[in-house]
Amino acid sequence: MASKINQKEILARFYDDGVCTALFEQGAVSAAFGCAGGQQAYTVWQNGEALGAKDVDKVVRLLNLAAETGCPVVTFYNSVGAKLAEGLDALTASAKLNAAVAKVSGVIPQVAVVLGVCGGTSALAAANADVCIMAEGAELFFTPPFTSAARGDKVEGAGSAAAAARAGVASIVAATAAEAAEAAAHLVGLLPSNNLAGPACFEFEAPAAPFKAGQAPEKAAAAVVDAGSAVELYAGFGKNVYTALATIAGEAVGVVATGEKLCHNCVVKASRFVRLCDAFGLPVVTIAATEGFVPSASDDIAGGIREAARLAGTYADATTARVCLLAGKAVGPVYTALAAADLKIAVRGCVVSPLEPAAAVSVLYKEEIDAADNIVSATNAKAAAYAKDVCSADAAVAAGAADMACDAAGVRAAVVAALDMLRTKRAARLPKKHGNMAL
Repeated sequence: MASKINQKEILARFYDDGVCTALFEQGAVSAAFGCAGGQQAYTVWQNGEALGAKDVDKVVRLLNLAAETGCPVVTFYNSVGAKLAEGLDALTASAKLNAAVAKVSGVIPQVAVVLGVCGGTSALAAANADVCIMAEGAELFFTPPFTSAARGDKVEGAGSAAAAARAGVASIVAATAAEAAEAAAHLVGLLPSNNLAGPACFEFEAPAAPFKAGQAPEKAAAAVVDAGSAVELYAGFGKNVYTALATIAGEAVGVVATGEKLCHNCVVKASRFVRLCDAFGLPVVTIAATEGFVPSASDDIAGGIREAARLAGTYADATTARVCLLAGKAVGPVYTALAAADLKIAVRGCVVSPLEPAAAVSVLYKEEIDAADNIVSATNAKAAAYAKDVCSADAAVAAGAADMACDAAGVRAAVVAALDMLRTKRAARLPKKHGNMAL
């Protein structure tokens, strides 16, 4: 793979018009500065050789410079590892790099582009980036697949881009190294340059397809965002949640759209994405239409409760503009988690309730239902009436569970209006070191 990666060609694909200024070109690591996606950005390039302490010092220096100047950093990963001849110097250098990555996290966007081999501490740094893009044929791992196989733990596709996508590490998988560079440039253009910059603005076209109740998450999102603007992240992981960077009325936003049932991986994916958007002040539009969290003791044990708590905490803690579109079912805990928003829009036909209507009426009208000739029919009739009178969009607005109601045809206009209202939002957290929500 390394022999097929041409630095000049890849950077020409990344930087606008292929123009950039080279920095410290000697050694296994080099850097450059220029404009990508219309925005100033630094790149770090690994040439496939082993990395020494001096190479890592260059990266740390560049990260600090980028933070001081408020510019994103895109790192192209391709290295056989650390120079073992340097002994403990290599170990302390990797620790220094990890500290630098953590220090500027949430200050400037960090994008990892894995083009060749990325193992061990390099994999740690790549996974800690805000977005990790991999080219097909690239490798990302902690344990080399051949070493694991020799110990009897052979996994098909281990270390591949597809495996990293399934694990929720690779946000985007590109067919070639050149396409990975282009994807990185597009993301740099969508993301704010730093945590003090506002969302980017673009020319736009309205979506062609209208919003409809019961749409798949990606179609529901496509009916709200500007035509052709969505860039999906983590498509291979937690597939019952759709997450994408996009634009609405020309303004960059993050979109979360829910599917039928949310497993712990879906919830991890949504939490990670919302946290990214909040770090850089991107408004978050959530399209809530789900049966809820997976009703499974196995999923609970696998982390379902912990991750649901994390999701609720992430939404509640976010200070960026938050719009929640109640487009289908939003019942009980899932409403609590997803509807922590500045403005909630209820689409007529949705169901907003503390409990499933059928379960609620079984408690509220137990005696009346038990006395009926047909308990099932009586329950269904009561549930339908309860959903219409108590759980409807207009009822949600009247009860304060939503701020406005609209028909499906007016969804995009309502979301655009909500984002416009929140454009000047200013919010600050209470003084604290950090929260301690479930991670």
